[in-house]
Amino acid sequence: MGKMERVQTENSCYNEAEETVFLHDLQTHKEDPVLERYFRGHKAALTSLDFSSNGKQLATASWDTFLMLWNFKPHARAYRYVGHKDVVTSVQFSPHGNLLASASRDRTVRLWIPDKRGKFSEFKAHTAPVRSVDFSADGQFLATASEDKSIKVWNMYRQRFLYSLYRHTHWVRCAKFSPDGRLIVSCSEDKTIKIWDTTNKQCVNNFSDFIGFANFVDFNPSGTCIASAGSDQTVKVWDIRVNKLLQHYQVHSGGVNCISFHPSGNYLITASSDGTLKILDLLEGRLIYTLQGHTGPVFTVSFSKGGELFASGGADTQVLLWRTNFDELHCKGLNKRNLKRLHFDSPPHLLDIYPRTPHPHEEKVETVEINPKLEVIDLQISTPPVVDILSFDSTTTVSILEQRLTLTEDKLKDCLENQQKLFSAVQQKS
Repeated sequence: MGKMERVQTENSCYNEAEETVFLHDLQTHKEDPVLERYFRGHKAALTSLDFSSNGKQLATASWDTFLMLWNFKPHARAYRYVGHKDVVTSVQFSPHGNLLASASRDRTVRLWIPDKRGKFSEFKAHTAPVRSVDFSADGQFLATASEDKSIKVWNMYRQRFLYSLYRHTHWVRCAKFSPDGRLIVSCSEDKTIKIWDTTNKQCVNNFSDFIGFANFVDFNPSGTCIASAGSDQTVKVWDIRVNKLLQHYQVHSGGVNCISFHPSGNYLITASSDGTLKILDLLEGRLIYTLQGHTGPVFTVSFSKGGELFASGGADTQVLLWRTNFDELHCKGLNKRNLKRLHFDSPPHLLDIYPRTPHPHEEKVETVEINPKLEVIDLQISTPPVVDILSFDSTTTVSILEQRLTLTEDKLKDCLENQQKLFSAVQQKS
């Protein structure tokens, strides 16, 4: 081999090796979540956010009393919905994307049409601030949770109040439907998490958290587990089929305010008052990402319906839009790993694939920390032109009278149940 050929071969090998390292670095980087955009427009802390079903819009709620609707197209206008008279505490798109529900400290629930007309219906059956709204997966029902210690369920087709659930002894902070709509999970400042049967309107399960209370609670996508965001800085995952605590994460240094399951069910993202977001790998039972980007407490976080994006908001009034990335590679590997189990037992019981004991993660666990303030270059900061939507009530409000009738019905039902128990006890003695 001539000198020139040898030099070219050595250079070729060097270039190939260098390219391999570069591609490996690129692939590694691609797996990590990336902050894509900022949205600025709210004048106070964000409380809640939700993606539309098609992933092209994001709705946000804030202490500034407004809802905002953001479009992801470049230079698109943002809509600001004006009407609530106090803090907007929760917002959610209906499954079909044709309605937007909001809850407020002004004691009302509103249904908006998410367009530039913004027509709305107003529900007034709660007697205290409303803390959360949640549509059932089929869009037929809406559950609302309130500081009046009740959960109320509404029929969306007729936009009518259906029934109340009373067993909590303090403010109810959150209520969520199970994926199949047969259950509702709720959390309260009475330090309990309750599961309700929507058929017989009874509380069928109760989880107690004696240290703190849950700020937020939700079902995993398969409906077999619930996860809670604790004021005591913990995240807990229970299997509701066997009433067992599966996982117990202690990864935050401040209260956990919100959680969101990835649609695969394999990951959980958390938002905390310590100013960070954290992503947990539920199958491996460990913390995999710590995301920094907000200044001050983070109050809300949510994955998009397809899981390719997630968004977060907090005290700094900014909405951060992130691209997931990590799931593209991780999910494939996890699915292959569980393929054999799927043949024998479909789907695998979570006690088999989740760690069997609580995991009190220590900070020394190796994780990836992402601080976009240091790493992101030429980030698109979106402060779009904002259009104020001043709407007028399009339907008659649900009156307090209807709510009082329901209270009377519930009390009468309790009296009849107690009477039946006493009658049975007397019969047994005689």
